[in-house]
Amino acid sequence: MSIRRLPETLVNRIAAGEVVERPAAALKELVENAIDAGATRISVRITEGGILRLEVEDDGCGMTPDDMALALERHATSKLPDDAIEDVSTLGFRGEALPSIASVARLTLESRVAGGDGWRRVVDNGVVVAEGPAALANGTRVVVEDLFARVPARRKFLRSARSEYAACLDVVKRLAMARPDVGFTLEHDGRRALDVQGGQDQLSRVAALTQRDLAANSIGVDLDRGDVHIGGVISLPTYNRGIADHQYLFVNGRPVKDRLLVGALRGAYADLLARDRHPVVALFLDVPGGEVDVNVHPAKTEVRFRDPQLIRGMIVGGLRRALDEHGFRSVQRPAEAALAAWQQEPVTPPAPAQTLFAAHLPYPHAPATHLFGADTDPATHALLRDRVVDFTPSRDALPMGRAEAATAPVPHGDAHPLGIARGQIARTYIVAEAEDGLVIVDQHAAHERLVLEQLRRGMSGQAVPSQGLLLPEVVELDEPACDRLEAAAAQLTALGVELERFGPAAVMVRATPAMLGAIDCRKLVTDIADDLAGYDAALGLNEKLELVAATMACHGAVRAGRTLSVAEMNALLRTMEVTPHSGQCNHGRPTWVKLAMDDVERLFGRK
Repeated sequence: MSIRRLPETLVNRIAAGEVVERPAAALKELVENAIDAGATRISVRITEGGILRLEVEDDGCGMTPDDMALALERHATSKLPDDAIEDVSTLGFRGEALPSIASVARLTLESRVAGGDGWRRVVDNGVVVAEGPAALANGTRVVVEDLFARVPARRKFLRSARSEYAACLDVVKRLAMARPDVGFTLEHDGRRALDVQGGQDQLSRVAALTQRDLAANSIGVDLDRGDVHIGGVISLPTYNRGIADHQYLFVNGRPVKDRLLVGALRGAYADLLARDRHPVVALFLDVPGGEVDVNVHPAKTEVRFRDPQLIRGMIVGGLRRALDEHGFRSVQRPAEAALAAWQQEPVTPPAPAQTLFAAHLPYPHAPATHLFGADTDPATHALLRDRVVDFTPSRDALPMGRAEAATAPVPHGDAHPLGIARGQIARTYIVAEAEDGLVIVDQHAAHERLVLEQLRRGMSGQAVPSQGLLLPEVVELDEPACDRLEAAAAQLTALGVELERFGPAAVMVRATPAMLGAIDCRKLVTDIADDLAGYDAALGLNEKLELVAATMACHGAVRAGRTLSVAEMNALLRTMEVTPHSGQCNHGRPTWVKLAMDDVERLFGRK
C-alpha cells in the first residue's frame, strides 16, 4: 500500500483520540482553558454524564472573533508566548483541544471581551456551520453536544451515564482543589452537585471537596527545600480509605497522577497502614519550571522531574516526620461538649471490704471453727473471729457475682481434627491439643474466612440474617458512591446490608449482617462503596460483590487482641472443621498450623 496524505477531518479525529477519550477529558480541557483565561467563577452543566451535552461558562478575559477563529485551528494557542515549548507556565500547551473536540462533536463557542461585542461560532464535527453575534456577559461559553455521535467506534466504548458523570465530577473536584481562589459550580441534569465559593484557603477547599471530618483528622504539611515547596494536608494513618482515589496530587497547580509521587506516598505511610488501605491526601508540589517536564503526556496527567530522588526523599522524609510528630493522635474523638452531655447516676459508696467478704461466706454467724476448720489453733481462732464479726450483709452493699464450679468434663481431642482449645497466646493465637499434635490457630484470620463463607452462601440464595438497627444510620458519601450503592442495593440485601438512598449524597443504613455484631456502619458502607468503585470495570456486579463480601468479612471477624473464653475458642475450632476453605484466610495466608507430637518430642530430645 502506497503512502498517502490523510484528509484534514481524519487528522483531527486522530488528534482527538489523544486528548478526548471520554466526556471528562473534554471537560478537563475546557475548564483548564477557563482557568487560564483568568476566570474567578466557572459554571459547568452536563447532561447524561456529558455524553449528550457539556457546557462550561466563565467570566475570564474572553476572545475576539478573530481569536475565536484561530482557537479552532490546529496548533494555535495563547498559552505559549514564544518557541520555548518546555516553558509552560499555564495549565497546558493545548493547541489540539478545541479543534479536536470540534472534530468529534457539535461545538458552540461564544465569547466576549470587555468593551466589545459577543460573537458565536458553531462547528459540527469539523465543519463550521454558523457564526454571528451573541448576547452574553464578559467571558466565554463553550457547549459540546453529542460527543462521538458520528464516531460509533468510540461511542460504544463510553461507559454508562453514571460512570461518565462520576469521572466529570472527579475532574472538576481536582481542578477546584488546585485553585481555591476560583469559584466552581457543577450541575448534572439540572441538579446542582457541587458549589464552592472562591477566595477560600487551601484546607477549607480540600475539606469542602472531600469529607467534612478530614479537617479534624489530618495533618498540615509545609516543607521547603531550596526552590521546592510541598504543602497541603495528609490524613492520620487511622483515617484511611479502601482505594487510592482519594489521593489528590498537584504539581505547579496542575492535577497529576504520577507514579513517582504515588510511590513516595506509599513509602511515607509504610508500616503505618495495611497494604489494602490508603490515606486521604491533598499534596501540592511547587517546583521551578526548569526542574519539571509537563509535556510527557498528551493530557498532561504525568510529569517528569529533573531530580526525582530529591522529590521522593522530600515527600517520604517530610511526611514521615509530620506523622511522627503527631504519632499520639488517632481519629478525632467526640467533642468535649458531646461527652459532657452524658449523665452519671449517683452510686452509693461500697461497704467496707470485710462486710463484702463476709457476705459471701456460707454461714455469716457461724463460729470460726466451722468456717476455717477445727484444727485451727486458738490464737488464729481469735484473730479470725475478730475479722468476721458483724457479717450481716449491709443493705447498701453492691450485688456481687459468684463463679460456679465447672461440672462438664473436659472434652478429648481425639474426636476433633483441630483438637480442643487449651489456651490463648498474645490474645491472638489459639493453642489446641489434637490427638496427633499441637494446633495453633490465628483467630482473626480463621474467623474472617468463616464469615466470608457464610456471606457467600447468602449470595448463592441463602439469605444472610440481618440485624435491624434501632435507629437507622445516615452515611454521607459523594454522589457517585451513593449511585453505586443504590445500583447494588438489592444484591447487598442478600448479604444482610439493607440501605436506601437518602438524598443526593447520603444513604440510610437500616440493617447490617447479624453475624458481624456491633460494627461501625459508616466505615463498613464507605469501604463497600470504595470496593464497588475500585475494582476493574470489566468485572460484573456479582464478581465485585464477591470482593465486597471479603471486605465485610474483615469488618466482622474476631480481632486479634481480643481475649476469648474456652467455649468461644472451641466453637471457632468446631466451625472451622465443617467450613470449606477454612485453612486459609481471605488474603491467602494460613489460618492454622500443626506441630506433630513427633516434632514436639524431638524438640525435647525424646526421639
